[in-house]
Amino acid sequence: MTTHLKVLANNIFLLIVSSAVFLFSTQSCSASQKATSTSPAVGSIQQESVLNNIAKKDLKSTDASTAADQPNQIADSVNVDSLLAEMSLKEKIGQLFFVRAYGNYKSDDNESYQKLLRQIQNYHIGGLVFFNGTVYGQAILTNKLQRAATIPLWISQDMEYGAAMRVEGTTRFVPAMGVAATQKPEYAYWMGKVTGQEAKALGVNQVFAPVLDVNNNPLNPVINVRSFSGDPDIVSEFGNKFIEGVESENVLSTAKHFPGHGDTDMDSHLSLPVIKYDFARLDSVELVPFRSAINNGLNSVMSAHISFPAISPDSSLPATMDPSILDGILADSLNFDGLVVSDGLEMRGISSHYSPGRAVIQALKAGVDLMLLSPDELTALHEIEQAVHTGKISEERIDNSVRKLLKWKKQQGLFENKEVDIESLSANISTRKNRLIADEISRKSLTLLKNNNDILPIRASEYPKVMVVSVSDGKSGYTGSSFVSQLRDYHPDVSSHLLDQRTSKEEKKKMIQDARKADLIIIGSFIYVKSGQKVQLKNEQLSFLKELTQNKPSVLTAFGNPYVVQDLPYTDVQLLAWSANGGQVKSTVPALFGGSEISGRLPISIPGLYSINHGLYLPQTAVRYDEPEVSGLSSDSLHNIDQIMNEAIFDSTFPGGVVTVVKDGNIAYQEGFGYETYEKLNPIKENAVYDLASLTKVTATTAAVMKLVEEDKIGLDDKIGKYIPEFSEDEKQNITVENFLLHNSGLPPFRVYVDSLKSEEEIIEAIKNEPLTYETGTDYRYSDLGFILLGEIIEEVSGKSLDQYVREKFYYPLGMSSTFFNPKQIGYRMTNRIPPTEIDTVYRDTTIHAEAHDERAYFLNGVAGHAGLFSSGKDLAIFCQMLLNEGWYAGQRYLEPSTIQKFTKRQATHSNRGYGFDRKSGKNSTAGSLTSEKTFGHLGFTGTSYWIDPERDLAIIILTNRTYPYRSYGENISDIRAKVADAVVSSIIE
Repeated sequence: MTTHLKVLANNIFLLIVSSAVFLFSTQSCSASQKATSTSPAVGSIQQESVLNNIAKKDLKSTDASTAADQPNQIADSVNVDSLLAEMSLKEKIGQLFFVRAYGNYKSDDNESYQKLLRQIQNYHIGGLVFFNGTVYGQAILTNKLQRAATIPLWISQDMEYGAAMRVEGTTRFVPAMGVAATQKPEYAYWMGKVTGQEAKALGVNQVFAPVLDVNNNPLNPVINVRSFSGDPDIVSEFGNKFIEGVESENVLSTAKHFPGHGDTDMDSHLSLPVIKYDFARLDSVELVPFRSAINNGLNSVMSAHISFPAISPDSSLPATMDPSILDGILADSLNFDGLVVSDGLEMRGISSHYSPGRAVIQALKAGVDLMLLSPDELTALHEIEQAVHTGKISEERIDNSVRKLLKWKKQQGLFENKEVDIESLSANISTRKNRLIADEISRKSLTLLKNNNDILPIRASEYPKVMVVSVSDGKSGYTGSSFVSQLRDYHPDVSSHLLDQRTSKEEKKKMIQDARKADLIIIGSFIYVKSGQKVQLKNEQLSFLKELTQNKPSVLTAFGNPYVVQDLPYTDVQLLAWSANGGQVKSTVPALFGGSEISGRLPISIPGLYSINHGLYLPQTAVRYDEPEVSGLSSDSLHNIDQIMNEAIFDSTFPGGVVTVVKDGNIAYQEGFGYETYEKLNPIKENAVYDLASLTKVTATTAAVMKLVEEDKIGLDDKIGKYIPEFSEDEKQNITVENFLLHNSGLPPFRVYVDSLKSEEEIIEAIKNEPLTYETGTDYRYSDLGFILLGEIIEEVSGKSLDQYVREKFYYPLGMSSTFFNPKQIGYRMTNRIPPTEIDTVYRDTTIHAEAHDERAYFLNGVAGHAGLFSSGKDLAIFCQMLLNEGWYAGQRYLEPSTIQKFTKRQATHSNRGYGFDRKSGKNSTAGSLTSEKTFGHLGFTGTSYWIDPERDLAIIILTNRTYPYRSYGENISDIRAKVADAVVSSIIE
């Protein structure tokens, strides 16, 4: 495979081809964040961005439907001024208030539900702020409460990293800082668009996002990764894109927290932060993103509960109540005339200093329109009504804010349709498209700060024993479990420990003991940013981790708090993953092993360590499991493979099998079908291990010859007589290694031998003395005998048996942990994954299970050049990808590109074969009719095969036991192979 990285397309298109194929493109970001261009890395896997496959026609249709939803298209059925004139003072005051609601199931007599009904019917509240809930729970509650409201409710919700910030079952994105780490503002747009789409489906009218605070204070306990960056220009660019995305779905976006909450070291939920900067500083940093958003058409702002004594004449006033901030700066200086929303009025920065009514009155005077989460709405309503009657605040001021809200309710069509369409939820929330977009952003956000001694990508051959320590400030006992579980999918020996509040002295002692035995220690930091909590590690944790990693290579993976690297500066690898959600863990683990490109850059500076825009680049050089669409395949189209395989099982072609498809470095499809036998007792799982039969020829023997040729220990033109004296004279003297590889040596296609010869020595001696059946080089006759002798030559030249040599040179360092000769020697953990291959009634009079099916290989002690190797779909995917990578895998070179090219291209005169490898040929090829002419691979007698199409960066692997119960079964296996190959290629989205 050509190793050049593809240039990401500049345009983003939305694709829904038949049954949903989508994905995504990107652009470079602002000059302040552009990375120096990097040459394509050797052996890197070539991948398109997920969204590159989005079609223009669907974008146009999407834009058209979106335009139809815009406010100016809504019927003018309500006159806002007339409605306002008909409302009582109490009703108007009530419209200013937004109360907390939880979107979970509630019975009709549930007290919290009844309270909401009272607030709606008696207080006439303007809307709700939904907190945690579920998709259907929130949707159903919304409808019930909307039906109870005379004036439609305005539904609002925090959705900074997608609807999943509050609603279980929706699409979750990485935090804003992770999005900015991608350097691709378009990702912020698509994050906003998906968020807006799901919010709209849920009946949410206003999203409290994005955070436009500039996080330039590492000690900030409340903003942190919620901010896009410590650079105001980056915050501006990504914030504007997010807002555009949300509002393209006709949902109101709200920028927060004005005039800036980034440079604080205390939490306004608990107290009143103070920023002592003057206006000049505020104007050059904090206000930059807000000014940019306002100039870009921002419609709503949320105020911050922070005081600015160098700007305000009253140093005790938070910005929410400060006319010099909201009226003087926001309205006058920045010309903002949109909707102003308070931060939660129950927060201690407000509620500990002001009564409920006074807080609202002061906020109204300062310029706030909507009052969120008053600690006591009833008291506040009464105090405001009294204030109007006593002249402390005018009814006109209240009218101004209510009018704004009513206009938005009208613009979003709430007077025509205020209920959620329950039937449409499943078509709009957490769809495959939305998840794929979120997954891509997650992968691209990974930021590598340090990689001493090139530890990444991690290779089991260099670090046989890995110890994982998950660090948490909690005490659940489950932190990091998903991280550890997925690490074990990529490394065969991973031990794990949890360091949290529950960890005892005995457990710490055990950790120290295990650390001494480990070759590499991975620290998973799950220290989250929480209100009222120090954001870094605790001192006792720090001292223990330092002791634990002493004189050991270490990897720090920070989930959720980038500043934790300041506490562990001595770690050899530092990878930022931005969030601890399941999707981010899923993206992070493959990257540690080379399964994902790492290309993110710091959107912040980490004092004393890294400057903004720092980040190391690592290409993808190993396989990972991922969705088909990531590689440009249609999931729905690939299901045709299911039908082909199941029909073959029903027709008794084989009792079961596994199909694995590798595309663009991803295991995009892997399914197990049927059972181990026709008794249908043990279902086939994806990790099943099969007897490869003649796939041994290419996966072991040919690979070994390729390596030895590169090491100048074997030459293709070497005479066989150089290694085997019996080939030194007469008609055999001109036979070369090349002849054996091309199957044109003159040796017969097949000899059983084992009907009379039962020892390795006798069989090898018989093959050495086997007469030729045709003149060398004049014909092609596929022969096992030459490959059996090649196995002997490999042993002589390398000084190691064939199985030892390929294990050391390929399988072990590649991480092919399920690839062995003689799997019974490995034990039950291997044999229980292997289906039987035949009921032998001729030579062994038993069911052949976990031992070489081929009789000659069996009597050659299970290790032979032509057969005897066992492997799984995943392991063969690794091997095939190594060949597609031109010999490079997970940061290590196994073969030279020229060697692979030479062995896999046509080299024979009388056939289309390469050296060892078969190639697609003829109209009835088992590689199907749609793979390219450069396709190469091999077949195995037991019903195994793999075909590799380098033009498409594609490998198709089929493993079956079609010889069960007898080798006469499964005669139409060739048709199945071809049909599966065509089904795969047909699934590629052109």
